[in-house]
Amino acid sequence: MASTSGSAAAVEERGNSERKRKRGATGESEGSEAQPSKWRTRRVHEIYSSKLLDAIRLVRSGSPSSSAAAPPRSRAVREAADRALAVSARGRTRWSRAILASHRRRVQAARRARLREATSPPSRHPSSSSGKGPKAPALARKAKVLGRLVPGCRKLPFPALLAEASDYIAALEMQVRAMTALAEVLSTVSGSGSASSSGGSSSPA
Repeated sequence: MASTSGSAAAVEERGNSERKRKRGATGESEGSEAQPSKWRTRRVHEIYSSKLLDAIRLVRSGSPSSSAAAPPRSRAVREAADRALAVSARGRTRWSRAILASHRRRVQAARRARLREATSPPSRHPSSSSGKGPKAPALARKAKVLGRLVPGCRKLPFPALLAEASDYIAALEMQVRAMTALAEVLSTVSGSGSASSSGGSSSPA
């Protein structure tokens, strides 16, 4: 009789521990899902939209004298949108700091290249070696490709790379939403302006 009651108590205790473990796991998952990404908040969306408008105005008001050395308009708009995204991140992530630093480096490199063009002889490209090294594991190769896609994250360890990549993807999704909304507003304004001008021109004299 005592053995029966002891086994029943052991079974009940095991069931309680399993229920506690399940509640803890579900609580952690609910807590992680309940935390929204900072790039999904309305406040961050408004801040980025304001910075994006300012950056596009600067691109459109560029001086025509420097248009020969400037990148094409589409590339300039893309770079301005990326810089606005990095500024919105406030330098809290590695990819945002890399975007801001790469812009400065591109400007300095273009200046140095123009100075070297007249004096430096044509560079000789080294012959490519035919030997191939050992192949890296599949996960390492994918991590290397991911590090190239996320700005400034080529030499990060894998856990830090995943954190930067997830934040960068969320920021890019917010960028797409903001630019889509801006394009819709601009198309509506231009459509209403063209309609009013056509109506005024067709009015009888």
